[in-house]
Amino acid sequence: MLIPLFPLGTVLFPDGLLPLRIFEVRYLDMIGKCRKADAPFGVVSLTSGSEVRKAGADAESFAGIGTLAAIREFDSPQSGLLQIECLGTQRFRIRRTELQKHGLWIGDVELVPDDVALEIPDDLQHTATALRRLVGTLEERRGAQGESVRLPIGAPYRFNDCGWVANRWCELVPMQLELRQRLMELDSPLMRLELVSDLLARTGITE
Repeated sequence: MLIPLFPLGTVLFPDGLLPLRIFEVRYLDMIGKCRKADAPFGVVSLTSGSEVRKAGADAESFAGIGTLAAIREFDSPQSGLLQIECLGTQRFRIRRTELQKHGLWIGDVELVPDDVALEIPDDLQHTATALRRLVGTLEERRGAQGESVRLPIGAPYRFNDCGWVANRWCELVPMQLELRQRLMELDSPLMRLELVSDLLARTGITE
């Protein structure tokens, strides 16, 4: 499977929302083609380099596992500028990359199986309870401020699913990019949620 890659200073999780403001020619062209073909692109986390290419700078390097991004909202407020919102779908592992002349990375990738659906065990229910409470607060705030306010978490909500709850907390809790990437790469959604529970306890969120 060959896909265009978008190296970013963030980590996209399955079912996660990612708003992007795009102005570089290489990515304007990529997004235009993906939207026309109704095809995803791959979001990968930068390990060196910057999101915006600078003259004379070395090429970016990035993690070997990323997440497919499907475009779900698209707006072009002015020429040379796109504002989009993407939904993370499935993780992938990069087998080979190629840097094209105009600076776009293409990846030969294989898909990583989706998380196994696991109900949250009793000793980790506090993570789901806290997330449900947070989402309720955000929805109340949006109701007061207007529907134009964007929530960082998209429905449908799956508060009884280990992987979904873990992924949402991974997006919300401040942490180093390298740790966020390692959590995304974990094959076990239960282990991911256990590690997230430890992080939440350290920050006092679930006390």
